[in-house]
Amino acid sequence: MDKAIILRYAEIHLKGNNRGYFENTLIENIKKALKDFRYEFQKTHGRYVISGFHENDETYIVSSLEKVFGIHSLSVCYVVDSNIDDIADAAAELGVTSGTFKVECNRADKTFPMKSYETAAELGGRMLDRFADLKVDIHNPDNIIYIDIRENKKTFVFTSSLPMAGGLPVGCGGKGLLLLSGGIDSPVAGYMMARRGMKVSAVHFHSYPFTGVKAKEKVLTLAQKLSGYTCGIKVFIVPFTDIQVKIHENCPEEFMITIMRRFMMRIAQKIAQQNGMGALITGESLGQVASQTIESINTTNSVVDIPVLRPVIGFDKEDIIKISQKIDTYETSILPYEDCCTVFLPKHPVIHPKKEIIERAEKKLDIDSLVSEAVKNIETIIY
Repeated sequence: MDKAIILRYAEIHLKGNNRGYFENTLIENIKKALKDFRYEFQKTHGRYVISGFHENDETYIVSSLEKVFGIHSLSVCYVVDSNIDDIADAAAELGVTSGTFKVECNRADKTFPMKSYETAAELGGRMLDRFADLKVDIHNPDNIIYIDIRENKKTFVFTSSLPMAGGLPVGCGGKGLLLLSGGIDSPVAGYMMARRGMKVSAVHFHSYPFTGVKAKEKVLTLAQKLSGYTCGIKVFIVPFTDIQVKIHENCPEEFMITIMRRFMMRIAQKIAQQNGMGALITGESLGQVASQTIESINTTNSVVDIPVLRPVIGFDKEDIIKISQKIDTYETSILPYEDCCTVFLPKHPVIHPKKEIIERAEKKLDIDSLVSEAVKNIETIIY
């Protein structure tokens, strides 16, 4: 008895005349996710069907599809010829042998000789004949057996639908550059923007030798974990040591974090513009640390003129941790390797910086030269 996997999408249904573009993007992403498997793909009436795969690959295929944004739900089913005997045999193989159940039938093939309610009643009766411990409950059953009779004379038989990632297909929401630190928040921010269809790349600021190889490897591991959700990811590693040293030597200590973040934004914008990206993405959560007050955010924002997206801005730490655990980045994020934000950390960072004062402090620095030198020496890694 052959098996197949039914994929359904939800939000794409709302896209009107642009629906074809969203569907094509989703199909492309599905095929990328399954590039290591042998299978057949069919598009039919608002759903996709994966078939012809090796039975040993089923679990791995489902696991790969769980990370594809745009898929709303998934059902693993039996595929049989559309005759009542084969359908009944398939229903008997679903493992529904005790407790309560009901049968729901969708008859897309109007030439099938029995109407939907007749088919459901017939199959329910056959299940009761086969399994003495089964009882019918049409209002609150333990199990539902779904029968989907298609126009191509094939029928899908299954018991459940697994919720999937949802959202929109990656690639249909523009391109963005994620400021990826080694912390918990930024990978979650990248995940959330990918879920809205944005193609996400990442930039990481590395301060060797103040931060070691392990710190860099930690961030690259986070990027690799994100890549499953982002249909691959490009990571720009920016050498940041010289900039931090210059700030430490020439600027008041309490302004260091703010000035450092302004440099990050300038560099990130240059990378974004050079690579056709329309926005920056950060993991800032309002009030979480000194650099995430409204005044600090406004002061860092003022050095760029492209949108800065902050998808976790209104989340508390527990909200963010739950998502990081779900996407398997949490355990990596809490590894005890410092990132550049902990280098030369001031004892009392300014919490409510005034832009004019920060700008005066920055005049001691050759901003354009420092930014250009950092951009010139970027290392690029692709997953």
